[in-house]
Amino acid sequence: MSIETIATDNDALVLTEEEIFAAHEGGKLTISSTVPLNNKRDLSIAYTPGVAQVSRAIHADPKLARTHTWAERLVVVVSDGTAVLGLGNIGPSASLPVMEGKSALFKSFGDLDSIPLVLNTTDVDEIIETLVRLRPSFGAVNLEDISAPRCFELEERLIEALDCPVMHDDQHGTAVVVLAALTNAAKVTKRELKGLKVVVSGAGAAGIAIAEILLAVGIEDVILLDSKGVVNSDRADLVADPSSVKARMAHRTNPRGVTGGPGDGLAGADVFVGVSSSKLDEEHLKLMNDQSIVFALSNPDPEVLPEVAQKYAAVVATGRSDFPNQINNVLAFPGIFRGALDAKARRITPAMKIAAANAIAELAAEDLSADYIVPSPLDARVAPAVTAAVAAAVAE
Repeated sequence: MSIETIATDNDALVLTEEEIFAAHEGGKLTISSTVPLNNKRDLSIAYTPGVAQVSRAIHADPKLARTHTWAERLVVVVSDGTAVLGLGNIGPSASLPVMEGKSALFKSFGDLDSIPLVLNTTDVDEIIETLVRLRPSFGAVNLEDISAPRCFELEERLIEALDCPVMHDDQHGTAVVVLAALTNAAKVTKRELKGLKVVVSGAGAAGIAIAEILLAVGIEDVILLDSKGVVNSDRADLVADPSSVKARMAHRTNPRGVTGGPGDGLAGADVFVGVSSSKLDEEHLKLMNDQSIVFALSNPDPEVLPEVAQKYAAVVATGRSDFPNQINNVLAFPGIFRGALDAKARRITPAMKIAAANAIAELAAEDLSADYIVPSPLDARVAPAVTAAVAAAVAE
């Protein structure tokens, strides 16, 4: 029997393989009825003959499906299993426990019903066709663990094809929490958010979305790094593929025209955001400005360990619960979807994401410190605050 020890904010948890598998046996989800089914009257109201009246009414007025079925309050968590956690391309069946977990988080943190939907195809057209055909059954789509660059095309096309909120959480959930954390880290280090020089390591799903949201709030000096170095509009591979997402971002980032590798990008930078498996060399940390900000978010192994980063950085965050300042998507996605559905929004817009980030940041503002720039994922205030902020953004 293997034993795994996971440190949390307060205690070390010792998890055994036996209890992990026991918890997942039979799956982590179930469906329960919202109405009693105790006698003939109950059955006659919930099912036949009573249900026929509701079906006839919806047939006559399809808008009634929004109020008299669960569809408009149901989020489908969709994956093809090609980019699961730190496991990579493990396929739909192996990804299902993760998607069940995501649905459980929707219920626990956002009070939204959710079902996992794993698809045995990686073809973008087939995924879109499947979801278009299933549209009457759900109210929103959470794309999950779908590999780049297909995830960009899939999300863009689904937003156009479906008349309901669609969001790839690996992209935008991460970006929202990074913006919230960076907003408060700038305050801790007495900097203006818009004046920060930011380097994002990783030009995949999360990295591109982080760059997008930082540009959207007015941070102009953003540099992307990938496995080939600084993303620059003159780089041969990007010139050869000008229509790629990365090539398009090259024209919107790197305003100083930096070329070269990580050291060149980090020289004089205020912020490092890591969302890749690459390691951050300690020597490169020395090249950053004083009072730097380091978000090493790769899981389970950060790009640089906090004890190393803290030699040079004023604020350090990771994606793990055993270090201060955990950047966790659960701070964002339940409230974003709940707010969008509450406000009957057709799309999740940049303004809604920024509103969510501001709401998360504000919850930590009163007790702000270098070790507390975002609230805990278990803070019960988070989802309601994000929900309200997103719904208000829709109204505006």
